[in-house]
Amino acid sequence: MAFGKGCHLHLIDGSAFIFRAYHALPPLTRKSDGLPVGAVAGFCNMVFRYIEDAKNGDAPTHAAVIFDYSSKTFRNAIYPAYKENRPPPPEDLRPQFPLTREATRAFNLACKEIDGFEADDIIATLSRQAREAGGRVTIISSDKDLMQLVGGGVDMLDAMKNLRIGPEEVEAKFGVGPDRVIDVQALAGDSVDNIPGAPGIGIKTAASLINEYGDVETLLARAGEIKQPKRRETLINFADQIRVSKRLVTLDDQAPLDFTLDDLEVRDPDPKVLMEFLHQMEFRTLTKRVSEKFGLEQPVPVSVPVQAAQAGAAGGAEKAGGEAPSVEAPPLLPFDTAAYTRITDAEVLAQWLDEARAVGWIAVDTETTSLDEMVADLVGISISSVAGKAAYIPVGHVTGSDDLFGGAVLAEGQMPLDVALAALKPVLEDEAILKIGQNMKYDWKIFARHGIRIHPLDDTMLMSYAMFSGLHGHGMDALSEEYLHHVPIPIKELIGSGKAQVTFDKVPVDKAVAYAAEDADITFRLWDQFRSRLHRERVTTVYETLERPLVPILAEMEMAGVKVDTSILARMSNVFAQRMAGLEDEIRAIAGQPFNIGSPKQLGEILFDTLGVPGGGRGKTGAWATGADVLEDITTMEDEHPQAARLAARVLDWRQIAKLKSTYTDALQGHVNPETGRVHTSYSIAGANTGRLASTDPNLQNIPVRTDEGRRIREAFVAPEGRRIVSLDYSQIELRILAHVADIPALKEAFHKGLDIHAMTASEMFGVPIEGMDPMIRRQAKAINFGVIYGISAFGLARNLRIPRGEAQAFIDRYFERFPGIRAYMDQTIGFAKEHGFVQTLFGRKIHTPEIGDKGPRAGFARRAAINAPIQGAAADIIRRAMIRMPAAIAGLDARMLLQVHDELIFEVAERDVDPLIAAARATMQGAADPAVKLSVPLIVDAGQGASWAEAH
Repeated sequence: MAFGKGCHLHLIDGSAFIFRAYHALPPLTRKSDGLPVGAVAGFCNMVFRYIEDAKNGDAPTHAAVIFDYSSKTFRNAIYPAYKENRPPPPEDLRPQFPLTREATRAFNLACKEIDGFEADDIIATLSRQAREAGGRVTIISSDKDLMQLVGGGVDMLDAMKNLRIGPEEVEAKFGVGPDRVIDVQALAGDSVDNIPGAPGIGIKTAASLINEYGDVETLLARAGEIKQPKRRETLINFADQIRVSKRLVTLDDQAPLDFTLDDLEVRDPDPKVLMEFLHQMEFRTLTKRVSEKFGLEQPVPVSVPVQAAQAGAAGGAEKAGGEAPSVEAPPLLPFDTAAYTRITDAEVLAQWLDEARAVGWIAVDTETTSLDEMVADLVGISISSVAGKAAYIPVGHVTGSDDLFGGAVLAEGQMPLDVALAALKPVLEDEAILKIGQNMKYDWKIFARHGIRIHPLDDTMLMSYAMFSGLHGHGMDALSEEYLHHVPIPIKELIGSGKAQVTFDKVPVDKAVAYAAEDADITFRLWDQFRSRLHRERVTTVYETLERPLVPILAEMEMAGVKVDTSILARMSNVFAQRMAGLEDEIRAIAGQPFNIGSPKQLGEILFDTLGVPGGGRGKTGAWATGADVLEDITTMEDEHPQAARLAARVLDWRQIAKLKSTYTDALQGHVNPETGRVHTSYSIAGANTGRLASTDPNLQNIPVRTDEGRRIREAFVAPEGRRIVSLDYSQIELRILAHVADIPALKEAFHKGLDIHAMTASEMFGVPIEGMDPMIRRQAKAINFGVIYGISAFGLARNLRIPRGEAQAFIDRYFERFPGIRAYMDQTIGFAKEHGFVQTLFGRKIHTPEIGDKGPRAGFARRAAINAPIQGAAADIIRRAMIRMPAAIAGLDARMLLQVHDELIFEVAERDVDPLIAAARATMQGAADPAVKLSVPLIVDAGQGASWAEAH
């Protein structure tokens, strides 16, 4: 039906429905997974009652529910502080927002939102279009901001009070007619939306002024005529602020719609679609009402309402528009570890694998003798394809010892390893069967060492990471407790702890079955929940393009390892030992007495008690704090406390050398795999909230590069004969992302021209020419350029540059004056985090910020983390995209990717393929953002090659 004369359009304010529903009902959760659904339940009741009431009254011909797309709109460009004061939505409400959209569509109502515009602007645009087409409009809301639209065929309906709002009701509220509401609001302002208005002028005074002078512009033009001095001065002094306020409160009735009025024609709900949604949400009472309405049989038995719905829900539900919703569906399937199966027979295993083929998926978990996949022996494999049904295939448990040969012997009641792997291999490599795991990279490497390449796969740890980064950990035990309400069997019950701890192969098979099979069951159940939730959390693309594809890439890198020359490390250890001995003599000479330099307690007593350094702090034990930050501060006290300053500086040098020796030159020798002769680090995909990878066992990402000693350690990472190490490193990628996201013309221009960005910044800040610039000035600009990404404070900058805090603050102030877009970016990011509870990268990665609203020191840390996360996270996303594309890019070359160190990729390549490798890898890295994001600055990759990592970088 084409919209025209005689048509009636209903526009429902979706946000108003959501918040009224949320506050009207007690907390409700879905029984099956604990998902908060109280607001969704109330919302559904309100929509259902609306549909029923609309049919009985002045029925609409067209209708839509209008939502806010996001918190940021064109008004934030006009006034960055717009709505800044609004608190973030409650934690349990956030996951319900997308579900209300699903509910709207389930009721077959048009569901509309537009990026960059508020729901009110969409309502204003549709109201204008409907009036011009000769139709009528009813806005179902009580929002005062929409009252400027009333009149000329448009009215409002407060559905909660069943109260019609026309021109008379608007005038009763504002003291003026609808056509002058925006003038009154511009003067009075709005503390809720942080609209400044005219200080000291409220609604009544504003209405009086507008009734006398007609409109805001006339009033401001004649402000000098106002008799009251204070009011007159306010109008004159805050004229621009009032005009900005008017722009903020004026609804945009020209919003760019991607749909027409005709698309909003009323249609009856599809009963099956609606019932399926209500059943999925487990709304017992509403499901019953809808089924009775449409004469349908309920799809599942109705269960007893949960306690939360029973306790006092009726009164609240009445306000929300109907009977109190109850959460139905049986509780989560209980865990019965006694029901798990031990598989020792090939025919039984074949039956389980046939079931996996039939359903198209199988959860897999391995039990081994070590956390190091490169040396671990396979002890057993657990599988599950249905919740509550799991099996364990023991293959490597040992018992007792062989008296003749003195070694452990295989326990009875197991399947031969080769038989089990032969049966599993076709399934684990079958493209048609999805393999599900928790931290699947570990299991992938275990199977790869036995000639099996798992594909395709899903990883519940990475699903959780994509959805909940920053909220909690992603280990299986934590996820099981959080989402399945089940505490898994503790591993310590089987292997013990401390000196008495044994490896898993020593665990009796009968005891291992319950523990191991439970892991597969838990993993399957988590996957069953997470697979649909990814879409609701709007991170499916993040998981599918940045997380899951990285598993085999990293696994191959880790298995390849990197060659380390232990003779170089041994020589360096000796050199470091000599350096430390020399520093120890010097430190004790400065102190004037012998003491244990490795004892923080003794060092603190010398610095603060003997030498009298002021301002020290004590820890919980009462000992003086002597961390690196404390010692760095003392080094700046050369004028007041020269002896202490020298002592602190030498201790810092000693600590650095000691750490290099213990962490790298000594420890790395022990990490060389005896079979491969190489070091195999392990990358944690879900370790850092921002998406950065973390390297462990050993950590190869924290080798210092700013000191000669740290750089020398990289000399030990070498290429075999006939091959070369190639390093490709993004140049200042985080600064480039900052220039893009904050839209800083000067920085973007500098990057396009290939200028020295730090010299350019110094020139902009201090007004000095780039040519012949004092290196100290450039160093200061560099410290601010990188520091600002991490939300550096004047205190931190002063420490880095060893200058007074006041001078550091002046530098920062000057920086933001010259680049105001950076401050605006920071403010907007913090505001977004406060409103939504998370920040996002350019590629959609969510980093939750649960502490952003806290007070005290933690709030400062949370704000700095929120500012940095989208930048560091985007850089991490870009290099992930490059790594995922790299195998295809370098196919055909005798080369392999070995390491990732933040913004750098390390390759080992045959000498003849060095140049082609650099060309292919550089092109892949520089184009990694495309086509998802079109950066406004170029990505530049520096390349180097040599016999060692030190030569290549």
